[in-house]
Amino acid sequence: MANSLLDQLQKSGLVDSKKAKQAVKAKRKQDKIQRNTKQPIVDDNKAQAAQAKADKAAKDKLLNQQRNEKAQRKAFAAQIKQLIEMNAIEATGDQPFNFTDGKHIKRIYVDTAQIGRLSRGVVAIVKLGDKYIIVPSPVAERIAERDLERIIFKADKDPEIVKEDDPYADYKIPDDLMW
Repeated sequence: MANSLLDQLQKSGLVDSKKAKQAVKAKRKQDKIQRNTKQPIVDDNKAQAAQAKADKAAKDKLLNQQRNEKAQRKAFAAQIKQLIEMNAIEATGDQPFNFTDGKHIKRIYVDTAQIGRLSRGVVAIVKLGDKYIIVPSPVAERIAERDLERIIFKADKDPEIVKEDDPYADYKIPDDLMW
């Protein structure tokens, strides 16, 4: 086929017989060198194709990873929603309990028993959408494993532990103090 193409190029006048013979001779010489050295000749097209294939594989792997992370975040959000809805404690009462959500001070109305449990760390306040919901502390810990930002307020379990450098360590906080 190469000879027929070469013949056609010669007949059309695009290639003269001297250059055709040189091309055939160079091709034979290259084949002979390749057979003797057993080293493949580097083909730029093959190298570019291999590089493009590797690039595509890397890009596909990255897209797959992003897709998996998105699916995992979605699954975590569904798990968190289910945990909150199944373990929600209804905030009943008329006493306000203030807490911070970011830079904003928010308020939830609870009874005195719930205020005591909130201040001791037995229950915590979590956020579901725009609502603030009270859940038991173990549930809040499971939620924190999935998304720490959902935990809005959780008091320390043992408030009696005082830091050594606390200048107000000698002053006890009254139980009925509301801020």
